[in-house]
Amino acid sequence: QVQFVESGGGLVQPGGSLRLSCAAPGFSLDYYTIGWFRQAPGKEREGVSCIGYSDGSTYYADSVKGRFTISRDNAKNTVYLQMNSLKPEDTAIYYCAANLMRSTAVGGPPLIYEYAYWGQGTQVTVSS
Repeated sequence: QVQFVESGGGLVQPGGSLRLSCAAPGFSLDYYTIGWFRQAPGKEREGVSCIGYSDGSTYYADSVKGRFTISRDNAKNTVYLQMNSLKPEDTAIYYCAANLMRSTAVGGPPLIYEYAYWGQGTQVTVSS
């Protein structure tokens, strides 16, 4: 059974940075659009960013645009989410997953129902 593995979370002060990694042991990410989602306590899971495999396109939610950067390294079979200028409202569990329906990030935010192979998530806490 395929399951993604997220890592790189932690406790960081406001204004700090973290880089999250998304890997899928034994499963190639090359031909999947990969999305990052987050879920804060008491809130619904929301799409943060995604990266297409057919055109390398990217999407960012307005709340993270200009601060987060998604990238993929096919040689390492890993997708990254570089998070800069972190804010307390970025505190959440971050998940990655594969889109089974779209090859591109063009067309709007990542939609949860299009994604599969969810990992356990990695906790990001932004606090002083």
